[in-house]
Amino acid sequence: MLLAAVFFFPVLAAGQEPAPSSGAPAGSGSNGQSSPNTGTSSSTSKKREIPSFLIIGTVFNERDFSFPGVQVRVRRSGEKKFRWETYTNSQGEFAVRVPPGYEYEVVTHVKKYKDQDQPVDSKVDVQKRLSIKLEPQDQDKNGGKA
Repeated sequence: MLLAAVFFFPVLAAGQEPAPSSGAPAGSGSNGQSSPNTGTSSSTSKKREIPSFLIIGTVFNERDFSFPGVQVRVRRSGEKKFRWETYTNSQGEFAVRVPPGYEYEVVTHVKKYKDQDQPVDSKVDVQKRLSIKLEPQDQDKNGGKA
């Protein structure tokens, strides 16, 4: 009798719905049965992280010294509004992460210097390194002669 129960019990257990695996939750219908995958799995409900494009660079003054505290703004080409803004650190370096697949314009601004703009194409690579040399606004104040 015990032997019959051992062989009979696995048959009953096989008729039951298996426990959902820890990887993907099983959907349940109104009758307790598994519903087919309708495209609403856990992988689509989570936001998939988009890889970002990195714009890094160093800003220098007219004497080739690194320039801390320079405002660096980034916008998509053809747009007027800047979407990203940062400042150079104590070594004149900056880094901005932007979505890939667009063309951008990087504009540096600091008082008494001309604004510099650099085009960046994020369609080709995963990062772009810039080296920006600023020029003083009053460079030709005396007609270029000292």
